[in-house]
Amino acid sequence: MLLTFPNFDIFSTPLLILATQGVVFGLLLLTRYRDKKTVSDLFLALLVLITCYHRTTYTIGFMDWYDTYRNTKINYWLVSLALAIGPLIYLYIKSVTVSDFKFNKKQLLHFIPVFIFVVYRIFIFIYDAHLPGFANEQNGVLMKKWIMGGLGTLTDAFISVQQLLYLAFSLQHYFFYRKNIRNYFSNTYKLELNWIRNFLFVYSFLFLYDNVQGLVDISIIKLSWIEKWWYQFFSALAVIYIGIKGYFTDTSTLQGLDFKLGSDRRYTLGQYTHPKVGHPKKNKITAQDKEKVIHHMDSEKPYLNPDLNLVELANALKMSRAHLSEIINLGFGKNFNDFINGYRINSVKYLLENGQHKNLSLLGIAYESGFNSKATFNRVFKKLTNTSPSEFLKTLQ
Repeated sequence: MLLTFPNFDIFSTPLLILATQGVVFGLLLLTRYRDKKTVSDLFLALLVLITCYHRTTYTIGFMDWYDTYRNTKINYWLVSLALAIGPLIYLYIKSVTVSDFKFNKKQLLHFIPVFIFVVYRIFIFIYDAHLPGFANEQNGVLMKKWIMGGLGTLTDAFISVQQLLYLAFSLQHYFFYRKNIRNYFSNTYKLELNWIRNFLFVYSFLFLYDNVQGLVDISIIKLSWIEKWWYQFFSALAVIYIGIKGYFTDTSTLQGLDFKLGSDRRYTLGQYTHPKVGHPKKNKITAQDKEKVIHHMDSEKPYLNPDLNLVELANALKMSRAHLSEIINLGFGKNFNDFINGYRINSVKYLLENGQHKNLSLLGIAYESGFNSKATFNRVFKKLTNTSPSEFLKTLQ
């Protein structure tokens, strides 16, 4: 019985539908990049489109392309761009979290490996195409010997190491940024980088799944095409999530934050280093400094502003941002976020103890005290008092 392409079955159809939807969101991101010139959209669009493109081999395979067209040359044109995945993940994270990020020629160096690999694949095609009998075979001499042989295994190993390094750099950057942001902003619910965390989790999961599957296939048991299909399916699902969530998540707030990683530390790929200091610090924390901060907090109540940040408070106190940060971190033993939220919690407790819960809900009291969301209020209250707001209220009744 002759096979007819395309064959829409339970393996090919989900991949086709999901990959097609992913392409749509990739193109939408590209369109937005064209209109707004937001470079993070470009990186995310390329990630989505490449991830969809990598599903092509399995999609058309399960649609019976290879069985119908025995001497197809499509393997020569389906060139893996996996060496671009790691750099794109890393640059996307930086483009979202570094306010003055600009893509320049130096950053093109990240893509030298994928460029070399594409040239290498073109060379293989040109060489094989000039050999006798090429038209009657699916894969030529170098395709079998290099891509599908030992050199191909070494290439896959290099890709895995490269992606592991870039994921590690990206996660390091994310965790540093998440920690650092609490030293500048008092309400970080909207700035907790949940999207970035989920984005990194998705690509980390795909990386681990792919490599564990590869190790099992090589060293334990040879996996069938159907068993390998699950990675393709999870990748297609992931690209839908990344495409939709990435398109509708507004990262402009993160990109517009008024602080730079380089203001306190110098950042380089994979590491953070403190700037060299030639002279001891001139600013020292004094009792008067702490008293000045306490007096301002008690009299002006700046913590009632839900969007209060370190720069605004420093300006109000006529201090440098660095000096105020030092006073809060070393003088009070807290980061800026905990310092300000401590005043907000005290405000909430004061209002509750004075019966304001009879006129306002707990959430209303939280808003009156400077919080900007229920989730932030509950989390901070529990963290600083070891009890929930409702449990605390019961102790007053």
